[in-house]
Amino acid sequence: MTRVQPTDEERQSIGPYLPIGEYGPYPEQLRQQFAGAIRRFKTGALWREMPQEFRVRSTVHNRFRQ
Repeated sequence: MTRVQPTDEERQSIGPYLPIGEYGPYPEQLRQQFAGAIRRFKTGALWREMPQEFRVRSTVHNRFRQ
């Protein structure tokens, strides 16, 4: 885990707000996408500079907008 990814404690506090439904995304993918959105704001990077470890940047951006 890098210093810009949320800790387990932070993930537990935001867990109830993550949109996991009956047919929604897998929880691990959702955590990666959320970590990608947090990374974007903590580092000031552009969406197109998103590392592959956070999945597809357009998906991360769409998840952030939701």
